Amino acid sequence: MKNSLRFLLIISFIFLASCSGKKEKKIELNTSSLEDQMIEAYNNGLKALNEGDVLFAAKNFNTVEKIYPQSIWAQRSILMSAYSYYSQDYYGDAIYELNRFIKKYPTSDNIVYAYFLIATSYYELIIDEKKDISPLLKSKENFEFILNNFQETDYATDSKYKLQLINNILASKELYLGKYYLSKKKWIPSINRFKNIIENYSDTEYAPEALHRLVELNYKLGLFEESKKYASTLGYNYLSSKWYKESYKLFNKNYKNPIEEIKKEKKESILNRIKKFF
Repeated sequence: MKNSLRFLLIISFIFLASCSGKKEKKIELNTSSLEDQMIEAYNNGLKALNEGDVLFAAKNFNTVEKIYPQSIWAQRSILMSAYSYYSQDYYGDAIYELNRFIKKYPTSDNIVYAYFLIATSYYELIIDEKKDISPLLKSKENFEFILNNFQETDYATDSKYKLQLINNILASKELYLGKYYLSKKKWIPSINRFKNIIENYSDTEYAPEALHRLVELNYKLGLFEESKKYASTLGYNYLSSKWYKESYKLFNKNYKNPIEEIKKEKKESILNRIKKFF
């Protein structure tokens, strides 16, 4: 998926680098006018980007904006500058340029690209979500904005996938903290963490275990009706889950796993047949 994401960004970059869908051409003009200087700076930026010198490329694209701030070239140059930084993992610089673009050109046709590249940059900044989840939350915020406002675009499809990954990470963190509090017998904080998974990340793989922990915790605290409520939800949505079986055992001490019973009967049958030989 990361490769397809890169491909989408590259395709968008090619579109931005083109002028009305035509192949980019280096225009040789005298630099006697501001327009000539702008074209020269843009061409220099493209050349530096193609050669991998992203810092020099970004500098030239920014020069274009300064020379002609009201032109369509200024808009395109900010995005080109941002992409230059992003392409070589200068995510902080890319985000800065993109936020400037959104502030200056909120009605631009390329605004969805700006939000998508911001969201992706924050996502790439995720190092250890157990210590710092701020990049994760920023990434989620921007991907959600795309889904809510640009549903018919290709960016929305990628945003939906990325949000699923982000929610899984956030749910994992909540489960980790809930189990930590549980080990310390801090019941209320533990319950709140598991509830958060059910309320906000119910479509993640961690929801069944969170429900079981709520069944278990409420049962231990003597809140049997509350425990049954969560057990019922667990059974309705995840009847075949191992966590439902664990919860069922709390209410039925004589519960026996049917599969294990069948295996046991088969072993006993074979043993009885062997005994007949003696």
